[in-house]
Amino acid sequence: MRIDTLSRRWLEVLAGLFLAWREHRREQHSLIISEENGGLVARTGERDTLLKGERSKAHVISAATPVPEELARAARAGCVTLELAAEKIVTRRISVPAQAREFLPGIVRNQIERLSPWPVGQVMHGFFADAGAEHGAMLDVRVFMTSRAIIDEARQALAAIGWRVDRVAARLLDPGADEKTPSLVALWSRIADAPRDGLAEATRLLGVSLAAAVGLALVLSVWAVASASSIRRDSEELASRSRVLQRQLQDGRMPESIASLPPEQRAWRSKETVSSSVIVIEALSRAIPDTAHLSEIRLDGATLRIIGLTDDAPALLAPLEQSGHLTNVRFFAPTTRAPDGRLSRFHIEARVEPRNTIEDE
Repeated sequence: MRIDTLSRRWLEVLAGLFLAWREHRREQHSLIISEENGGLVARTGERDTLLKGERSKAHVISAATPVPEELARAARAGCVTLELAAEKIVTRRISVPAQAREFLPGIVRNQIERLSPWPVGQVMHGFFADAGAEHGAMLDVRVFMTSRAIIDEARQALAAIGWRVDRVAARLLDPGADEKTPSLVALWSRIADAPRDGLAEATRLLGVSLAAAVGLALVLSVWAVASASSIRRDSEELASRSRVLQRQLQDGRMPESIASLPPEQRAWRSKETVSSSVIVIEALSRAIPDTAHLSEIRLDGATLRIIGLTDDAPALLAPLEQSGHLTNVRFFAPTTRAPDGRLSRFHIEARVEPRNTIEDE
Protein backbone atom coordinates (compact mmCIF):
# COMPACT_ATOMS: atom_id res chain seq x y z
CA MET A 1 0.00 0.00 0.00
CA ARG A 2 1.31 3.45 -0.90
CA ILE A 3 2.57 5.85 1.75
CA ASP A 4 0.10 8.59 0.78
CA THR A 5 -2.83 6.17 1.12
CA LEU A 6 -1.65 5.05 4.54
CA SER A 7 -1.17 8.66 5.63
CA ARG A 8 -4.63 9.62 4.42
CA ARG A 9 -6.28 6.73 6.24
CA TRP A 10 -4.30 7.50 9.38
CA LEU A 11 -5.46 11.11 9.27
CA GLU A 12 -9.06 9.99 8.71
CA VAL A 13 -8.88 7.73 11.77
CA LEU A 14 -7.49 10.57 13.89
CA ALA A 15 -10.14 12.95 12.54
CA GLY A 16 -12.90 10.45 13.32
CA LEU A 17 -11.65 10.05 16.88
CA PHE A 18 -11.48 13.81 17.26
CA LEU A 19 -15.04 14.28 15.97
CA ALA A 20 -16.33 11.55 18.28
CA TRP A 21 -14.61 13.16 21.26
CA ARG A 22 -15.97 16.60 20.33
CA GLU A 23 -19.51 15.27 19.95
CA HIS A 24 -19.26 13.51 23.30
CA ARG A 25 -18.23 16.80 24.92
CA ARG A 26 -21.04 18.69 23.19
CA GLU A 27 -23.62 16.11 24.23
CA GLN A 28 -23.11 17.03 27.87
CA HIS A 29 -25.02 20.26 27.16
CA SER A 30 -27.95 19.88 24.77
CA LEU A 31 -30.29 22.14 22.90
CA ILE A 32 -33.49 20.29 21.98
CA ILE A 33 -35.79 21.82 19.36
CA SER A 34 -39.32 20.39 19.21
CA GLU A 35 -41.95 20.77 16.52
CA GLU A 36 -45.05 21.85 18.42
CA ASN A 37 -48.27 23.27 16.96
CA GLY A 38 -46.65 23.96 13.61
CA GLY A 39 -43.76 25.94 15.13
CA LEU A 40 -40.34 25.36 16.67
CA VAL A 41 -39.71 25.46 20.41
CA ALA A 42 -36.15 25.32 21.83
CA ARG A 43 -35.13 24.19 25.30
CA THR A 44 -31.66 24.22 26.84
CA GLY A 45 -30.22 22.30 29.76
CA GLU A 46 -28.20 19.33 30.85
CA ARG A 47 -28.43 16.35 28.52
CA ASP A 48 -29.75 13.88 31.09
CA THR A 49 -32.42 16.32 32.26
CA LEU A 50 -33.69 16.98 28.75
CA LEU A 51 -33.64 13.37 27.64
CA LYS A 52 -35.69 12.31 30.67
CA GLY A 53 -38.40 14.70 29.64
CA GLU A 54 -37.89 17.30 32.36
CA ARG A 55 -38.62 20.43 30.37
CA SER A 56 -36.75 23.69 30.98
CA LYS A 57 -37.75 27.18 29.88
CA ALA A 58 -39.12 27.11 26.31
CA HIS A 59 -38.23 29.64 23.58
CA VAL A 60 -40.34 29.91 20.45
CA ILE A 61 -38.05 30.47 17.46
CA SER A 62 -38.62 31.30 13.81
CA ALA A 63 -36.75 32.73 10.86
CA ALA A 64 -38.59 36.05 11.30
CA THR A 65 -37.39 36.73 14.85
CA PRO A 66 -33.82 37.10 16.06
CA VAL A 67 -32.36 34.20 18.02
CA PRO A 68 -31.81 34.95 21.75
CA GLU A 69 -28.14 35.08 22.74
CA GLU A 70 -28.69 32.32 25.29
CA LEU A 71 -29.88 29.92 22.58
CA ALA A 72 -27.16 30.96 20.12
CA ARG A 73 -24.50 30.30 22.74
CA ALA A 74 -26.06 26.93 23.62
CA ALA A 75 -26.18 25.95 19.93
CA ARG A 76 -22.48 26.71 19.50
CA ALA A 77 -21.37 24.88 22.62
CA GLY A 78 -23.84 22.00 22.81
CA CYS A 79 -25.48 19.30 20.75
CA VAL A 80 -28.51 20.47 18.73
CA THR A 81 -31.21 17.79 18.63
CA LEU A 82 -34.36 18.18 16.52
CA GLU A 83 -37.41 16.33 17.86
CA LEU A 84 -39.80 15.58 15.00
CA ALA A 85 -43.53 15.91 15.48
CA ALA A 86 -45.42 12.67 16.15
CA GLU A 87 -47.37 12.86 12.87
CA LYS A 88 -44.08 12.67 10.91
CA ILE A 89 -43.09 9.43 12.61
CA VAL A 90 -44.28 5.90 11.76
CA THR A 91 -44.04 3.41 14.64
CA ARG A 92 -44.02 -0.37 14.32
CA ARG A 93 -43.47 -3.15 16.88
CA ILE A 94 -41.62 -6.39 16.43
CA SER A 95 -40.82 -9.22 18.83
CA VAL A 96 -37.28 -10.57 19.05
CA PRO A 97 -35.91 -13.34 21.26
CA ALA A 98 -34.13 -11.93 24.30
CA GLN A 99 -30.97 -13.85 23.39
CA ALA A 100 -30.72 -11.80 20.17
CA ARG A 101 -30.51 -8.43 21.93
CA GLU A 102 -26.93 -7.75 20.82
CA PHE A 103 -27.94 -8.36 17.19
CA LEU A 104 -30.90 -5.93 17.24
CA PRO A 105 -29.38 -3.31 14.85
CA GLY A 106 -28.97 -5.89 12.08
CA ILE A 107 -32.35 -7.48 12.75
CA VAL A 108 -34.17 -4.14 12.58
CA ARG A 109 -32.28 -3.14 9.44
CA ASN A 110 -33.36 -6.35 7.72
CA GLN A 111 -37.00 -5.73 8.69
CA ILE A 112 -37.16 -2.09 7.49
CA GLU A 113 -38.32 -2.91 3.96
CA ARG A 114 -41.28 -4.86 5.37
CA LEU A 115 -42.16 -2.29 8.07
CA SER A 116 -41.65 1.02 6.25
CA PRO A 117 -44.09 2.76 3.88
CA TRP A 118 -41.09 4.37 2.11
CA PRO A 119 -38.44 2.73 -0.07
CA VAL A 120 -35.50 1.34 1.86
CA GLY A 121 -33.08 3.97 0.54
CA GLN A 122 -35.36 6.79 1.75
CA VAL A 123 -35.99 5.55 5.30
CA MET A 124 -34.27 6.85 8.43
CA HIS A 125 -35.01 4.77 11.50
CA GLY A 126 -34.26 4.13 15.16
CA PHE A 127 -35.48 1.58 17.67
CA PHE A 128 -35.96 0.96 21.36
CA ALA A 129 -36.28 -2.33 23.20
CA ASP A 130 -38.17 -2.17 26.49
CA ALA A 131 -35.75 -2.87 29.32
CA GLY A 132 -38.43 -4.63 31.39
CA ALA A 133 -39.09 -7.17 28.68
CA GLU A 134 -35.48 -8.36 28.69
CA HIS A 135 -36.20 -10.71 31.59
CA GLY A 136 -38.78 -12.56 29.52
CA ALA A 137 -38.30 -14.84 26.57
CA MET A 138 -39.06 -12.10 23.97
CA LEU A 139 -38.09 -8.44 23.55
CA ASP A 140 -40.74 -5.90 22.55
CA VAL A 141 -38.91 -3.66 20.06
CA ARG A 142 -40.47 -0.38 18.90
CA VAL A 143 -39.14 0.85 15.56
CA PHE A 144 -39.49 4.57 14.69
CA MET A 145 -39.24 5.54 11.02
CA THR A 146 -39.41 8.67 8.88
CA SER A 147 -38.34 9.62 5.37
CA ARG A 148 -35.04 11.26 4.50
CA ALA A 149 -36.95 14.06 2.76
CA ILE A 150 -38.73 15.01 6.01
CA ILE A 151 -35.42 15.14 7.85
CA ASP A 152 -33.75 17.20 5.10
CA GLU A 153 -36.66 19.66 5.10
CA ALA A 154 -36.47 20.08 8.88
CA ARG A 155 -32.70 20.58 8.76
CA GLN A 156 -33.03 23.22 6.04
CA ALA A 157 -35.63 25.07 8.11
CA LEU A 158 -33.18 25.31 11.01
CA ALA A 159 -30.31 26.17 8.69
CA ALA A 160 -32.31 29.21 7.58
CA ILE A 161 -32.24 30.39 11.20
CA GLY A 162 -28.48 29.77 11.37
CA TRP A 163 -28.43 26.50 13.31
CA ARG A 164 -26.81 23.24 12.34
CA VAL A 165 -28.64 20.10 13.46
CA ASP A 166 -26.49 17.37 15.00
CA ARG A 167 -29.23 14.82 15.57
CA VAL A 168 -32.86 14.18 14.54
CA ALA A 169 -34.90 12.12 17.01
CA ALA A 170 -38.37 10.83 17.85
CA ARG A 171 -39.85 10.98 21.35
CA LEU A 172 -41.11 7.87 23.09
CA LEU A 173 -44.80 8.36 23.92
CA ASP A 174 -44.67 6.26 27.05
CA PRO A 175 -41.14 6.08 28.45
CA GLY A 176 -40.78 3.40 31.09
CA ALA A 177 -40.17 3.95 34.77
CA ASP A 178 -36.60 2.69 34.53
CA GLU A 179 -34.20 5.62 35.02
CA LYS A 180 -32.02 4.35 32.14
CA THR A 181 -34.89 4.58 29.67
CA PRO A 182 -34.36 7.55 27.31
CA SER A 183 -37.13 9.85 26.12
CA LEU A 184 -35.67 10.34 22.64
CA VAL A 185 -34.67 7.81 19.98
CA ALA A 186 -32.19 8.98 17.36
CA LEU A 187 -33.30 8.63 13.73
CA TRP A 188 -30.43 10.53 12.10
CA SER A 189 -26.99 11.64 13.36
CA ARG A 190 -24.41 13.83 11.71
CA ILE A 191 -21.56 11.57 12.82
CA ALA A 192 -23.25 8.27 11.92
CA ASP A 193 -25.27 9.19 8.80
CA ALA A 194 -23.50 12.18 7.23
CA PRO A 195 -19.86 11.90 8.23
CA ARG A 196 -18.22 12.74 4.92
CA ASP A 197 -18.32 16.54 4.99
CA GLY A 198 -17.32 16.86 8.64
CA LEU A 199 -14.72 14.10 8.34
CA ALA A 200 -13.19 15.65 5.22
CA GLU A 201 -12.98 19.07 6.88
CA ALA A 202 -11.54 17.64 10.10
CA THR A 203 -9.03 15.56 8.12
CA ARG A 204 -7.94 18.63 6.17
CA LEU A 205 -7.57 20.75 9.30
CA LEU A 206 -5.70 17.96 11.07
CA GLY A 207 -3.34 17.53 8.11
CA VAL A 208 -2.66 21.26 7.97
CA SER A 209 -2.07 21.36 11.74
CA LEU A 210 0.33 18.42 11.62
CA ALA A 211 2.18 19.92 8.65
CA ALA A 212 2.45 23.25 10.50
CA ALA A 213 3.71 21.46 13.61
CA VAL A 214 6.32 19.55 11.60
CA GLY A 215 7.37 22.76 9.84
CA LEU A 216 7.64 24.59 13.15
CA ALA A 217 9.69 21.73 14.60
CA LEU A 218 12.06 21.88 11.61
CA VAL A 219 12.42 25.66 11.93
CA LEU A 220 13.13 25.34 15.67
CA SER A 221 15.65 22.57 14.98
CA VAL A 222 17.48 24.66 12.38
CA TRP A 223 17.43 27.65 14.71
CA ALA A 224 18.78 25.54 17.57
CA VAL A 225 21.61 24.16 15.41
CA ALA A 226 22.47 27.65 14.13
CA SER A 227 22.39 29.05 17.67
CA ALA A 228 24.61 26.23 18.93
CA SER A 229 27.09 26.88 16.11
CA SER A 230 27.09 30.60 16.87
CA ILE A 231 27.59 29.97 20.58
CA ARG A 232 30.42 27.56 19.79
CA ARG A 233 32.13 30.14 17.55
CA ASP A 234 31.73 32.81 20.23
CA SER A 235 33.19 30.44 22.82
CA GLU A 236 36.16 29.65 20.60
CA GLU A 237 36.72 33.36 19.96
CA LEU A 238 36.54 34.13 23.67
CA ALA A 239 38.95 31.28 24.42
CA SER A 240 41.37 32.61 21.81
CA ARG A 241 41.17 36.13 23.23
CA SER A 242 41.64 34.71 26.72
CA ARG A 243 44.82 32.91 25.63
CA VAL A 244 46.13 36.13 24.06
CA LEU A 245 45.41 38.04 27.26
CA GLN A 246 47.15 35.36 29.33
CA ARG A 247 50.24 35.59 27.14
CA GLN A 248 50.18 39.38 27.45
CA LEU A 249 49.93 39.11 31.25
CA GLN A 250 52.79 36.62 31.30
CA ASP A 251 54.87 38.95 29.18
CA GLY A 252 54.00 41.80 31.57
CA ARG A 253 54.71 45.17 30.08
CA MET A 254 57.51 43.86 27.94
CA PRO A 255 58.00 45.93 24.74
CA GLU A 256 56.40 44.49 21.63
CA SER A 257 59.81 43.96 20.04
CA ILE A 258 60.86 41.74 22.98
CA ALA A 259 57.52 39.85 23.10
CA SER A 260 57.92 38.92 19.44
CA LEU A 261 61.34 37.33 20.01
CA PRO A 262 61.84 33.57 20.27
CA PRO A 263 61.54 32.15 23.81
CA GLU A 264 65.33 31.79 24.31
CA GLN A 265 66.15 35.36 23.27
CA ARG A 266 63.16 36.69 25.22
CA ALA A 267 64.46 34.96 28.36
CA TRP A 268 67.88 36.57 27.93
CA ARG A 269 66.32 39.99 27.41
CA SER A 270 64.14 39.53 30.51
CA LYS A 271 67.26 38.62 32.47
CA GLU A 272 69.01 41.72 31.20
CA THR A 273 65.98 43.85 32.10
CA VAL A 274 66.00 42.54 35.67
CA SER A 275 69.73 43.28 35.93
CA SER A 276 69.16 46.79 34.59
CA SER A 277 66.47 47.40 37.22
CA VAL A 278 68.88 46.46 40.00
CA ILE A 279 71.48 48.78 38.53
CA VAL A 280 68.95 51.65 38.30
CA ILE A 281 68.01 51.22 41.95
CA GLU A 282 71.69 51.21 42.91
CA ALA A 283 72.35 54.36 40.87
CA LEU A 284 69.29 56.02 42.41
CA SER A 285 70.53 55.29 45.92
CA ARG A 286 73.85 56.92 45.10
CA ALA A 287 72.27 60.02 43.50
CA ILE A 288 69.77 60.77 46.28
CA PRO A 289 71.37 62.69 49.18
CA ASP A 290 71.09 61.47 52.75
CA THR A 291 68.73 64.35 53.57
CA ALA A 292 66.07 62.86 51.30
CA HIS A 293 63.84 59.96 52.36
CA LEU A 294 62.01 57.87 49.70
CA SER A 295 58.57 56.51 50.56
CA GLU A 296 57.71 54.99 47.13
CA ILE A 297 59.69 53.76 44.13
CA ARG A 298 57.81 52.62 40.99
CA LEU A 299 59.60 51.29 37.91
CA ASP A 300 57.10 50.94 35.06
CA GLY A 301 58.98 49.78 31.98
CA ALA A 302 61.32 52.66 31.06
CA THR A 303 59.62 55.12 33.44
CA LEU A 304 60.81 55.61 37.01
CA ARG A 305 58.76 57.45 39.60
CA ILE A 306 59.93 58.28 43.13
CA ILE A 307 58.03 59.93 45.97
CA GLY A 308 59.50 61.05 49.29
CA LEU A 309 60.43 63.87 51.71
CA THR A 310 63.36 66.32 51.58
CA ASP A 311 64.26 69.79 52.74
CA ASP A 312 65.27 70.94 49.21
CA ALA A 313 63.31 69.21 46.43
CA PRO A 314 64.71 71.20 43.40
CA ALA A 315 68.22 70.20 44.38
CA LEU A 316 67.39 66.54 43.63
CA LEU A 317 66.97 66.96 39.87
CA ALA A 318 70.60 67.68 38.96
CA PRO A 319 72.14 64.65 40.74
CA LEU A 320 69.59 62.33 39.11
CA GLU A 321 70.36 63.71 35.63
CA GLN A 322 74.12 63.39 36.27
CA SER A 323 73.81 59.75 37.35
CA GLY A 324 74.01 58.64 33.72
CA HIS A 325 71.07 56.24 34.16
CA LEU A 326 68.17 58.73 34.08
CA THR A 327 67.08 61.34 31.56
CA ASN A 328 64.21 63.81 31.29
CA VAL A 329 64.03 64.15 35.06
CA ARG A 330 61.06 66.30 36.16
CA PHE A 331 58.36 66.79 38.81
CA PHE A 332 55.09 65.04 37.77
CA ALA A 333 53.07 66.49 40.69
CA PRO A 334 53.26 69.67 42.80
CA THR A 335 55.70 69.73 45.73
CA THR A 336 53.88 70.22 49.03
CA ARG A 337 54.90 70.96 52.62
CA ALA A 338 54.88 68.12 55.13
CA PRO A 339 52.87 68.52 58.35
CA ASP A 340 56.02 69.51 60.29
CA GLY A 341 56.51 72.51 57.97
CA ARG A 342 60.23 71.78 57.50
CA LEU A 343 60.30 69.02 54.89
CA SER A 344 58.58 68.96 51.46
CA ARG A 345 56.92 66.02 49.70
CA PHE A 346 58.26 65.61 46.14
CA HIS A 347 57.07 63.59 43.13
CA ILE A 348 59.78 63.01 40.52
CA GLU A 349 59.53 61.15 37.21
CA ALA A 350 62.43 60.18 34.91
CA ARG A 351 63.17 58.01 31.90
CA VAL A 352 65.54 55.10 32.49
CA GLU A 353 68.57 54.63 30.24
CA PRO A 354 69.45 50.93 30.55
CA ARG A 355 73.06 50.27 31.54
CA ASN A 356 74.68 47.12 32.73
CA THR A 357 77.35 48.70 34.97
CA ILE A 358 77.70 51.53 37.43
CA GLU A 359 80.75 53.70 37.15
CA ASP A 360 82.60 54.16 40.40
CA GLU A 361 82.66 57.68 41.71
